[in-house]
Amino acid sequence: MNYLNFFKRLIVFTLLLFPTTFYSQAQTAIRATGKISGRIVDAQTGDPIEYTTIRLFTQDKNKLVNGVIADSKGTFKLNNVPDGKYKMEIDFLGYQKIEKSNVVLSKDNRSIVFDDIKLTSSQTTLQGVTITAKKQLIENKIDKMVYNTERDVSSLSGVATDVLKKVPQIAVDIDGNVELQGNSNIRFLIDGKPSVLFGSNITDVLQSIPASQIQNIEVITSPGAKYDAEGTGGIINIILKKNKAIGFNGNLSLSAGTRLENGSLNLNMRHGSFGMHGFFSGNGQLLSTTKNNMDRTSMDATTSSHLFQNGSSDFTRDGYQSGIGMDWDITKRDNIAATLNYNYFENKSTGSTNRQTLLQDELGSPLSDINDRILTANQFHQNSYDLGVTYKRKFKKEGQDFEVLFSTSNGNKYSYYDQTQDYLMPLTIYNSSYARNPGLQNETNLEVNYVQPLGKVFILETGAKLTHDKINSTSDVYLLNTKTGDYDYSTTQSSLINYNRDVYAGYLSISFKLFKALDIKTGLRDEYTEAQADFLHTGLINLKPSNSVVPSIVFSRTFKETQNIKLSYSRRIQRPDYRDMNPFIDASDPKNISTGNPNLRPEIGDKLELTYSRSFNSGANINATLFYRGNKDDIQSYTQFYPTYKIGDSTYTNVAISTRENIGREDNYGLNLFASYPIKDKLEIRGNVSVYDRYIHTGLSSGGDIHGVNYRANMNASYQVTSNMVVEAMGNFNSSRINAQGKMPSFTFYNIAFRKQFLKKKASFALTANNFFDKYLNQKTELNGTNFAIVNYRQMQFRSFGFNFTYKFGKMEFKNEQKGNDNNMMGAPGGE
Repeated sequence: MNYLNFFKRLIVFTLLLFPTTFYSQAQTAIRATGKISGRIVDAQTGDPIEYTTIRLFTQDKNKLVNGVIADSKGTFKLNNVPDGKYKMEIDFLGYQKIEKSNVVLSKDNRSIVFDDIKLTSSQTTLQGVTITAKKQLIENKIDKMVYNTERDVSSLSGVATDVLKKVPQIAVDIDGNVELQGNSNIRFLIDGKPSVLFGSNITDVLQSIPASQIQNIEVITSPGAKYDAEGTGGIINIILKKNKAIGFNGNLSLSAGTRLENGSLNLNMRHGSFGMHGFFSGNGQLLSTTKNNMDRTSMDATTSSHLFQNGSSDFTRDGYQSGIGMDWDITKRDNIAATLNYNYFENKSTGSTNRQTLLQDELGSPLSDINDRILTANQFHQNSYDLGVTYKRKFKKEGQDFEVLFSTSNGNKYSYYDQTQDYLMPLTIYNSSYARNPGLQNETNLEVNYVQPLGKVFILETGAKLTHDKINSTSDVYLLNTKTGDYDYSTTQSSLINYNRDVYAGYLSISFKLFKALDIKTGLRDEYTEAQADFLHTGLINLKPSNSVVPSIVFSRTFKETQNIKLSYSRRIQRPDYRDMNPFIDASDPKNISTGNPNLRPEIGDKLELTYSRSFNSGANINATLFYRGNKDDIQSYTQFYPTYKIGDSTYTNVAISTRENIGREDNYGLNLFASYPIKDKLEIRGNVSVYDRYIHTGLSSGGDIHGVNYRANMNASYQVTSNMVVEAMGNFNSSRINAQGKMPSFTFYNIAFRKQFLKKKASFALTANNFFDKYLNQKTELNGTNFAIVNYRQMQFRSFGFNFTYKFGKMEFKNEQKGNDNNMMGAPGGE
């Protein structure tokens, strides 16, 4: 690892802090007018409440003196306040109003900094009743969009992918593959932290997290300089359920159905400044059968070949997650938090496929007709643990923060396959193989962040991060010796990989207000990457170091507190991972072989986005987003056909070889529209439409310019029958999608759900039904290349019915912010 370069960058960023700190202290010293500041948070979750209204009145005459709206982080400042005694009102729709009395400014104390001011839901009853703050299903914030899963009735018995299907700008295909604004290169986080879970099989992980375990999902399409540059599509952050209320409480959720079964248990305890939480969740996808039919046509100068495949496969999946965590306010200004999670996922499949290979001459006369069968079995399992520790320091100066984050994620995975091919008449085995693939993966992160306000309108943020990835993977392949009946170790198809990568990052970001109306945040992030890959057959490869400079800038303007327009630009990168580069040849399906490409280059993406949002007094909301994304060295799957293909001593015939390639350039122009409209406090309708115009400019031998329009339409409706009964329906259509060599299938998804609450809303049961009119979902995939064409038909079992039971228990209380410490708040709290 090149620690020298990392520490050079760290020193540069550290030196930047000294002049800004001195400048800030000088500015504070000459201030002569009063200032009141603080932060507004949700009492239950601890999340900041943006755009809260704060009003300042004289204590004796109740005369309005000043007022302000909290920003997107829940922070507020009342500047230029004369000396005197005041009372302050904090108010936001859906929360109980708070009043703070005896707020005194004098010549001896002209700066008051409140600790976090906690607002509780106006629809809750304290003392002994479970508290449920009613939030909007979708919240549009300055830098992200938040989807609150607790308001999503129809996903209660489902998994994470069922939730993602309903989030604006996100598309999920029938296999669980996720795209954000048409891009699948997404950086997934859990509670803001990376995990090696997402480095193996993202679809497996997302389909193994129960929806009942998810609190909300954050979608960041244009990340700022503080975020890792990885992921040209953006960031999706899955926030698991936690509770910061004082006392002991928890919730239990159990689901059963014809396709999925899952359950989760959450426990929370908080006393004074210390809190702990723990959870356990499990998920199982019951046995389902998928039918497959494939027709592959290939040709050369004198002959043509048809491969017909007809078969089915059975599939099951299950897994569980568990974790504990703590949160301790050491002092009013110092906090430490830690989490430890353990996860396990597995899936199994078996299949049988009949094949016919028909070879014809140029006149169409048959030259050969071979009928055979292939039997397959696949297994995969992975366990991992994630450890995270965060220390945060809030300084005396409001908004000045320092934090250190450490996280490590360690995974142990294992996969296995075996395949047997036999002729049908007479039944004779002519080819068979099996392989074991154990592996270890570790990702360790160390991050330092610092925030420093500069005067009244400038905020500087800076930090540094070190990421170390280590991967060991072994693939032992055994081939049947048809003469002896034994399985011999294959030195040509077996592989061993040791992969190490270090990323040294630093960033600098500045936020300020221009002309008292325009909010601007701009930043620059630098990431230097070093990597080594040691492959069994190619030896040690010192991959070329790369340095990526990723700028970002956001312009935001709020009108009349209800309208906002935002223009943003960001650059992102997508580094090829070890699976993309591993030259191991996977011949588990001898007619469709896959391998990696060690020569892949990083993909670079530039994104320009314009967003307009507006809320109405009626509760309606609209959001419109226009975007452009251009990717250079775009990484996509690429398939070529070979009449014969030799691997070591084995020769494969009539075979398609799939790998990953930098296919060229991809340009996307898109529009996303979202609107929600409540009707008489009973019915709420939400709609989302996304349209993407995609241009792919390939530099490959079979390439050219490819153009296509993809779109997605989603409609949701919720009807509040009574105060404790709700019905919800959803319909979704995804059009077919083009790629470098063909077209991926379209599909339709719909569901209906019913939920009834009882026991004073502590308990509820829900019924859900998905795609209930059709047992199977039919899909057609097309793939074309030089001298070949593939059409694949698939029937998947997708109809399902489910039941969910949820129970919330325990006693929760919240600190009374109107009493106790108000007198201590009149001056800035002590501490550095």
